[in-house]
Amino acid sequence: MVKTKKKVINTFDDLRQSLADAQAYERGEEVDLRVMEIAAPPKPMKPNEIRRVRESLHASQAAFAHFLCVSPKAVQSWEQGIRRPRNTALRLLDIAKKNPKLLLATAKSRAK
Repeated sequence: MVKTKKKVINTFDDLRQSLADAQAYERGEEVDLRVMEIAAPPKPMKPNEIRRVRESLHASQAAFAHFLCVSPKAVQSWEQGIRRPRNTALRLLDIAKKNPKLLLATAKSRAK
């Protein structure tokens, strides 16, 4: 039977060091940290906006649904105002609105 050494983890010391690093960072001191900014959640879109995005791509509701990886019924209900797209779909709609070529290129590469 081979004995393995147990690694001792002192959670309190790690937590205390993390807090001290965060406070130093807030004071503007140089600290060895990874800082990541998280994007704000996408803004809700009105049904007419969603329809305009789809029409700007010259896509049917079914094709647009395929681009966004949702069902055609979802696109229909968004455009009619029955349901609202969730955050992931809103993010893709925002990309389609700002850079439609990117969405089309992604959909084409996925189809191969």
